[in-house]
Amino acid sequence: MQGILSIQSHVAYGHVGNSAAVFPLQRLGFEVWPIMTVLFSNHTGYGAFRGRPVAADWQREILEGLEERGALARTRAVLSGYLGDPGTAAIVLEAVERVRRHRPEAVYACDPVIGDDGRGVFVRPGIPELLRDRVLPLATIVKPNRFELAFLSGIEVRDLEDALEAAARLRARGPRLVVVTSLALPDQEGLLGMLADSAEGSFVVWTPRLPVTLNGTGDAFAALLLGEWLRTGDPEAALARTASAMYGLVLATWKAGSRELLLVEAQKELVEPSHRFRPTRLR
Repeated sequence: MQGILSIQSHVAYGHVGNSAAVFPLQRLGFEVWPIMTVLFSNHTGYGAFRGRPVAADWQREILEGLEERGALARTRAVLSGYLGDPGTAAIVLEAVERVRRHRPEAVYACDPVIGDDGRGVFVRPGIPELLRDRVLPLATIVKPNRFELAFLSGIEVRDLEDALEAAARLRARGPRLVVVTSLALPDQEGLLGMLADSAEGSFVVWTPRLPVTLNGTGDAFAALLLGEWLRTGDPEAALARTASAMYGLVLATWKAGSRELLLVEAQKELVEPSHRFRPTRLR
């Protein structure tokens, strides 16, 4: 039994963090070993929530227990998302190191949550620099949005050429695959772009931009991207399947008027998307 180690937050109600990542990976056929970094009743977008962060030493205990069961030696990939504080970042780095002692080829997929257009940086001080300087070089796959790509690369991303240059700069620091989400560009009105850049080629896919903002879409996207890349090893195919699945999931959620992703109700979209989008090769 091989699996994926996912280190993220958890909510009892709704779908963000591991609550958005574990089920899609399981639906794709992967065993998942989650380590929870926070235990909240719901995501903070509601304004009120209950629960608390999981102490770093508790997270380390879970990691050690997994290693004692032999799980780390059978871990194909590590996935991380929002890092609430430097203590969580240290656990992620330790987890990647421990897994790669057993399996040097293990994949590390990092969703470098820093901020977003319109909101700016929304993580704690020190986290953006830590992601840029210590976490990024260890990653096999990194999935920034446009805002995060600009920060991590030091390049202002105004158009597709800027995005390609910035993605290439990130790959030069270690990652094999850079996938950029939330590319809303002036010359592509009404569309949302996703760019995949790798040594095998660079590809972009455009989907209609839906009039809805949902929590957890980035977490679900990162999980699906990792799963599809592990299944295919092909950046173009992984991008196409992930973009198609996410569009179908968000469309179903929007049509239902739900504030939370309909991961369970619309789970067929994860494996058999109702809309299929084909990437364009850029180089």
